[in-house]
Amino acid sequence: MTDTTELWTVIIALGLGSFGLRFAFLGLVGDRAMPEWLLRHLRYTAVAVIPALVAPLVLWPTVTGGEPDATRLAAAAATFAVGYLTKNVFAAMGVGATVLVSLSLLL
Repeated sequence: MTDTTELWTVIIALGLGSFGLRFAFLGLVGDRAMPEWLLRHLRYTAVAVIPALVAPLVLWPTVTGGEPDATRLAAAAATFAVGYLTKNVFAAMGVGATVLVSLSLLL
């Protein structure tokens, strides 16, 4: 298999998988009420996905060759603390970005 064929096979497979997941909710269940237990679990999807995307970038950044970095750990800790205390996503992101840039310039 050539590199181009493998790439397009993966892209098409991921596209079909993504379509299938969305169709299951929108096409098959779209006009019916979902059970309360399912709605309760779906509320936590973003809370689970976002840290799963960010954690590898904080713990094993490619900039440092996969080694944990005090700058990124401090920025993540500040982001978490502000988010937890204020319940404000934008404030947490702003503080995290400020800490990351500030410490990057200082160190």
